[in-house]
Amino acid sequence: MTSSIYTTSIPVFKQMLGGLKSVLAKAEAHAAAKNIDPNALLQARLFPDMFPLLRQVQVAADFAKSVSARLAAVEVPKMEDKETSFAELQTRIDTVLAFIEGLDAGKFDEAATREVITQAGTPKEKRFAGQSYLLNYGLPHFFFHTTTAYAILRHNGVEVGKKDYVGTY
Repeated sequence: MTSSIYTTSIPVFKQMLGGLKSVLAKAEAHAAAKNIDPNALLQARLFPDMFPLLRQVQVAADFAKSVSARLAAVEVPKMEDKETSFAELQTRIDTVLAFIEGLDAGKFDEAATREVITQAGTPKEKRFAGQSYLLNYGLPHFFFHTTTAYAILRHNGVEVGKKDYVGTY
């Protein structure tokens, strides 16, 4: 039987990253059709103290890969935050999707009770049981960044809707 932690994480990350890819593709097409410098959208933010779109996408992808890796008890892949274009963000999402799709469901069998430590050895260290890590930390942060990316684009006139955000399920 497949772990409930697996079924409440990997399919959700895949679905929402697919939606994020779709939203980014529409944003890139919008910029081209309206003769907008893509960087205007990539650097757009909802408020001055918030991350711009580019960073929102990077962080959403980071949460999908790191939460999945920690729950599966495998090393979190390192990624440099050097993307500067829609194409590079798409590649980052594809890389994360390939990683999480490659995780064996069996690695999640003990995930609900597995201890997860974030930022080990620092003053910001947090300890969780796997289920709490996923449901109370990982998914909320992931959804915050995917939602904010969507909101930035919608606010900037990109014609996207809930179906784009939710993706295919």
